[in-house]
Amino acid sequence: MFIYVLYALNVLLLLSNFLLLRLVSNERRFSLSIVQALLGLPIIFGLYIYLGFDLKPQMVPLLLFSENAFALTWFYMAFRLERGTVKMKPESRISAPVQIFMGLAVVALSWYFAFYVPPVWLTDSILGFEFYGSIYSCALVLLISVLVVAWYLERFWRALAPARRWEYRFLVVGGFLVCGAMAWATSYRLTYALLSPDHFWLLAVLLFLGWFLMCYAVARHRLLNRKIFISRKIVYSFVAPTIFAAYLLVLGIVSLIMRTFELPLPDVLRWLFPALGLVAIGLFAGSGKLRRRVHFFISTHFYVNKYEYRDEWLTLSRLLQGASTEADVVESVRQVLTDSLYTTKIAIWLGDSDQGYRTVFPDQNPAGKAGADAIAPDDPLVQFLQSHPYFYVEDKEPDKAWQAVMETKAGALADLSLVLTAPLFIGDQLIGLIGLGPEFTGNRYGHDDFDLLTAIGTQAASALMAVRMAEKLAAARERQAWDKLSAFVLHDIKNAANMLSLARENAPDHISNPRFQQDLLEAVDDALRRMDKVQERLDMLKLEV
Repeated sequence: MFIYVLYALNVLLLLSNFLLLRLVSNERRFSLSIVQALLGLPIIFGLYIYLGFDLKPQMVPLLLFSENAFALTWFYMAFRLERGTVKMKPESRISAPVQIFMGLAVVALSWYFAFYVPPVWLTDSILGFEFYGSIYSCALVLLISVLVVAWYLERFWRALAPARRWEYRFLVVGGFLVCGAMAWATSYRLTYALLSPDHFWLLAVLLFLGWFLMCYAVARHRLLNRKIFISRKIVYSFVAPTIFAAYLLVLGIVSLIMRTFELPLPDVLRWLFPALGLVAIGLFAGSGKLRRRVHFFISTHFYVNKYEYRDEWLTLSRLLQGASTEADVVESVRQVLTDSLYTTKIAIWLGDSDQGYRTVFPDQNPAGKAGADAIAPDDPLVQFLQSHPYFYVEDKEPDKAWQAVMETKAGALADLSLVLTAPLFIGDQLIGLIGLGPEFTGNRYGHDDFDLLTAIGTQAASALMAVRMAEKLAAARERQAWDKLSAFVLHDIKNAANMLSLARENAPDHISNPRFQQDLLEAVDDALRRMDKVQERLDMLKLEV
């Protein structure tokens, strides 16, 4: 089963060259060749590990096919390396068809080996083969291929500008390691016409090291033309399973080695180690600070930017959709800052240039010192932020204004455990401040942090402006409604008062007149009805409020 899987993987690797027909630029073809090389190396060193355990004559056809496919993909990578990164001259139109034809030729050669097994003999776990036969010829082709690849790598390295060499150093070192290991192995075969399991073991280790260096270079410096992007959330979700899988893989290798050398492994330890791994994964899942440190390492080592600004912006936008008050906006900003930044110290002030700024988060003074929860309008920090995008205690290039703030505010900021402060502007009016404590990772804040804080502050300021405008509009509507209601109430009260006043003036002269008495009673009843309507309207206003 393992043999058929390796055959299928090699065939798929060769068939991937048909993608060349759809790729026009040299950069994209270079990216494809890098991916092919990184996928082909695990196939070849996985085969070598298998041959190190069980070297049989029936495995020779698969070995030749895999090595030929490896030589072809490796040659493609070196051929496109210089064109995709140094020389921008386009490839010939017949280049892609020729490369596809070479891949098909390797597949046809493997088909031939499947029916014609080269003559080999097994002696003390070592395979011997005849000189100048098919195995000898394949080894010679592999040797020439890796030497040509090494020559291309050397040319590529010399053609690189000194400023760009640091990006490709691990890729080139890994490539030379792979070429050197394969050149040594094929030289031994051509000299002694032997295939040794020990050599396969050594080859597997060397190829794995070269593959690891190349993978690190591609991931660390984003050499795939920076076109492939994997969401941080996906990477974060795979951290724990990947660590546990690597842990089990190491345990499996150790167990296999001990079984090979017939070393005893108690059953208690065999089940204890996986159980300890599960416990470690549980601790990792339950430790928020540890997970945040892992996220920080991934974001700062494998991505162009420290933060995924689009996700943070969408998250804050979603939270602000239901914000109807300043408290709701502050809570939304606090939640995004807490989830995004690597700090546990956050403070937010709101106010204006007339009344000053009061802390709204945390609700209570975090340092317990009088006056630390309010900032005056003429405070040096406020004056500094009027003309600067942020204030950072550890600024490497401070100016005189920064020094003035440090002379007056260093103690207060230290009491609040804050090192970074950013303004909240609406137009040219400062309406608030955001303060952050140091990162719990021990690292300094950088441009990514400043950019994220500026973006969040701008969005929060817009939301605060919208909330304040909505509150002013609601207050104006309430005032307008109250004015209308007051007019109706005053009109009814005046009418009732006028009727009662008129009846009171005429009462001394006409009180004995029965008709006047009837009119008087009707006037009193009408006044009472009007007062009842006024009371009903006031009761309705209370219910609406």
